[in-house]
Amino acid sequence: MENATKPSVLFVYYTYTQQTLKIVETMAEVFRNRGCEAVLAGIEFTDLRYAHRFKQFPLAHPYRDLFGMIPPVLRRTTGTIRVPEAATAREYDLVCIGSPTWWLSTNVPIRSFLESKIATQVLKGKRFAVAVLCRRYWRHNLNTVRRLGLKCGGRYVGGIHFCYEGGQVRSLLSLCSYLASGENRHRYLGVKIPPTNLREFQIGEARSFANGLADRLSVAQRIENPMHVSNEAEDKAARAIAVAND
Repeated sequence: MENATKPSVLFVYYTYTQQTLKIVETMAEVFRNRGCEAVLAGIEFTDLRYAHRFKQFPLAHPYRDLFGMIPPVLRRTTGTIRVPEAATAREYDLVCIGSPTWWLSTNVPIRSFLESKIATQVLKGKRFAVAVLCRRYWRHNLNTVRRLGLKCGGRYVGGIHFCYEGGQVRSLLSLCSYLASGENRHRYLGVKIPPTNLREFQIGEARSFANGLADRLSVAQRIENPMHVSNEAEDKAARAIAVAND
């Protein structure tokens, strides 16, 4: 396949613990194996009010840094970010947005991107998909990213979520322990805790989701203008990823 005819996929994401990056890299590998061009554009959080909290891993002041982000998240605050030039250097057939969940909602860097003029430039008239990571509650994050993406003029084609092990309390203890130490521990504050972060079967789910999206791109590639796929053909391809939206 000539490079000029390859379907192109852009991944815009933010990551601190590198878990979102792991999903992005897994999906990008699937697209490349399917003959697509995949470009990664990780957002850098540069806002002077908050960015210093995430300059190192593990967190220097885990409780202050972690819980201190609750007010800006609840206020739907946006901040300064740096978006790689690759995101706007060309148009893409599909944009995949990787968004870790902060306190039940969308993290500040991804919200800042989606409420920027750059996001409208990237998403207007383009298909986009969403992958969210969370401890427990994922729906608000995914719905927010989808809503803001639609507001930018994008066409939503699917989403998937990845939850960490443990219930609401133990998953929080696991995450606090991990952010404070940089490693998975068996106990925290005297409580037995499960490991945090992604599990191997979730990497398989990411591959399946990406394959479904690649199927849809293949349908589009067979049409002279890939952005005007018939509803019947697109609906047929969409069934491959419908389960991920549940």
